[in-house]
Amino acid sequence: MAEGLKDFTDAGFEADVLQSDKPVLVDFWATWCGPCKAMTPTMEKLAAEFDGRMVVGKMDIGTEPQSAGRYGIRSIPALLFFKNGEVVDSIVGKAAEDKIRETMEKVVG
Repeated sequence: MAEGLKDFTDAGFEADVLQSDKPVLVDFWATWCGPCKAMTPTMEKLAAEFDGRMVVGKMDIGTEPQSAGRYGIRSIPALLFFKNGEVVDSIVGKAAEDKIRETMEKVVG
């Protein structure tokens, strides 16, 4: 993954996402998903922009299916925003950078 953009795994989900002391944005995606790939540059940009305020990363549902199943991910890309171990917001489908940024600002507070 690009610098600033985490690569989340099922094994590390509890520690990296649920127990994070910062809000976390998880981008559920797959290698075969065109819209998911198209969002990667936006996610990289926002990860750099929110560095220190929010943890941003991607989770490949093809290789890491447990967390996607746990959160009922049926359509990708799916962005889940976590704060204090809880999902506080979500965006499903390819979203504009401004919409993602606005949601991130709201979650960060």
